[in-house]
Amino acid sequence: MQLITVSGPPSAGKTAVIAKIAEVLQHDKIKVAVVKFDCLSTKDQEFYQKKGIVARTGLSGNICPDHFFVSNIEDCVAWANRKGFAMLISESAGLCNRCSPHIRGALAVCVIDNLSGVDTPRKIGPMLKLADIVVITKGDIVSQGEREVFAFRVKQANPRAVIIHLNGITGQGAQEAKELFCNAAEFESLIGCQLRFSMPAATCSYCLGQVRIGEDFQMGNVKKMELD
Repeated sequence: MQLITVSGPPSAGKTAVIAKIAEVLQHDKIKVAVVKFDCLSTKDQEFYQKKGIVARTGLSGNICPDHFFVSNIEDCVAWANRKGFAMLISESAGLCNRCSPHIRGALAVCVIDNLSGVDTPRKIGPMLKLADIVVITKGDIVSQGEREVFAFRVKQANPRAVIIHLNGITGQGAQEAKELFCNAAEFESLIGCQLRFSMPAATCSYCLGQVRIGEDFQMGNVKKMELD
């Protein structure tokens, strides 16, 4: 079974992009499923199912959604293999520009939109800089010049990535993306596989439920600013 990890900032259009690509895949008789990782709530599973796409949801609650992803993605792969899917697409929560993990060997996709600002690509960490494919959305509501500048900034942040422009409403660009998705590697299991980049440091007193402010209540992984 092929595995694709999709990440990106909030409201970049990840769900719309995945749905359009999945529709093309299903039209070509490729059995695909989507697993959506989020924090507190999401209606994306309902959105996918209305389009005839099998989807499952994982809510991380008070746990970092990307740590939650790593703890559950192997189970998702096992589920998809057990159900006979040819392809599994995972969608991250889209909350952390630092991580949203990709897996070595698995096709990694980052979705980013033209409206986020020309400086946004350099503000995004491994989820953009280590992606194999960068999908740029919302190109229909900016000028050609703005699209070109934004794509150039993306290329500066990740020179090796393939850049695709995709319209999440019309589906323009979905066929090109589908061809790339079909070249993804296959996995029977992820046991022993590695992330492309380490997770952010965790386990401070606030991770463990502390709510009081002040140095007396700060323990574990704590980082301080340097101020004059």
